[in-house]
Amino acid sequence: MGRPRISLLGVVYLGVGVAIAARHHYFDNIHGWRGVLSAIFAVFLWPLILLGINLHVKK
Repeated sequence: MGRPRISLLGVVYLGVGVAIAARHHYFDNIHGWRGVLSAIFAVFLWPLILLGINLHVKK
């Protein structure tokens, strides 16, 4: 039983996700659970942002 390993590809994927989410202002308004959820979606689903899909969670 060893430590969980994080691949280089996973680190790069998350790094690109953070950069794209920041570039599209997903971290500007992280007030409340909707902002946090939007930022998480943006980091993990960043290819959708590049396709023009808005991942901001709204009422």
